[in-house]
Amino acid sequence: MRVGVSGTFWNMEATGSGQYLRHLLTALASSMSPDECTLFFPRYLVQPPTAGVPWPVSVLSSPFDGRHRKLAKVWFEQVAYPRACRRAGVHIAHVPYFAPPLFPTVPTVVTIHDLIPLILPEYRATRYWRGYVRLVSTAARRAALVLTDSKASARDIRRLLRIPSERIRVIYLASHPRYRPLAESERQPVLERLQVPPRYLLYLGGFDRRKDVVGLLRAFARARGALGEVSLVIAGRLPREDSAFAPDPRKESARLELNEAVCYTGWVEEGDKPALYAGALAFVFPSLYEGFGLPVLESIACGTPVIVGQGSSLEEVAGPGGLAIPPGDVGRLADALVRLVSSPQLRERLSLRGLEHASRFSWRETARQTLAAYRWVLRTSR
Repeated sequence: MRVGVSGTFWNMEATGSGQYLRHLLTALASSMSPDECTLFFPRYLVQPPTAGVPWPVSVLSSPFDGRHRKLAKVWFEQVAYPRACRRAGVHIAHVPYFAPPLFPTVPTVVTIHDLIPLILPEYRATRYWRGYVRLVSTAARRAALVLTDSKASARDIRRLLRIPSERIRVIYLASHPRYRPLAESERQPVLERLQVPPRYLLYLGGFDRRKDVVGLLRAFARARGALGEVSLVIAGRLPREDSAFAPDPRKESARLELNEAVCYTGWVEEGDKPALYAGALAFVFPSLYEGFGLPVLESIACGTPVIVGQGSSLEEVAGPGGLAIPPGDVGRLADALVRLVSSPQLRERLSLRGLEHASRFSWRETARQTLAAYRWVLRTSR
């Protein structure tokens, strides 16, 4: 069996799709030989993979390279990649993000991590993105099999794309082995370098509106009197400018007069994240919608309990390792912050349960199930 994988996100390690691609292919390398898989990479992204790729790489050009990035992207996904799969004689094409070809040349597997563009209108605000979402939604219905990260996302795919259950498989993601409980001596040098306060609640992630960081700041302000000397650490690359789509949280923390109680770390390197998680009293991720929510799994793998928003995949990922609150409910979020901070016993109980839950996720198992999905498609497409 030969598999051709779209490598668009290989160099985008900061994205969830980039992490998925890298971890999956690395784990698959223990079960597939190099001649069984090719990574197809678009030339418009300029820098093809040069290190760490476990498979041969084929770089594909388009007529729009260096001229029109969006058209080059669509050409790669819809023309160059399916053509290359056919020419290379692959048996299965795997597109590891929501962009399958409308006219597949070989049986195609697509991983749909989430349906954010369909569920949240602000993610398809321009004419280009509305057209693009219609294109890939139609194409997804022609895929031989859809992989997705959670049961919540599978429900959305059935409901919004009208793809039957028998053509959808839930295959969970996993956290990197670096995410584990750390002794104080292991985490303290990192925390001192990042200049975080000794007792803190943590948010780590993006700042688009669905993440509801503004709601978290308001809940923290409401709970502040009951939290004592506990600070809020907000980690991640801040928006370049304040906008309705991605509000700058510093503006809200200033309005709430929280400046001294909130610590903004900026971008955090992957190697520093375990210490940041492990040192927190709790990780707070009140997102309104996620397809999986990898930071939640990373946190409970470090032994830190979580507070998550209800209604999408986050309760599924957190399992018994945290508390869940209605999304957008500032009062309930404030109550959850106080409850966790004021009860060491509750934090310990959630920590132990979360660690046990996190141990069930591994990239080796993700790869095993993905390989089984390839074989199923190969068998049923003949």
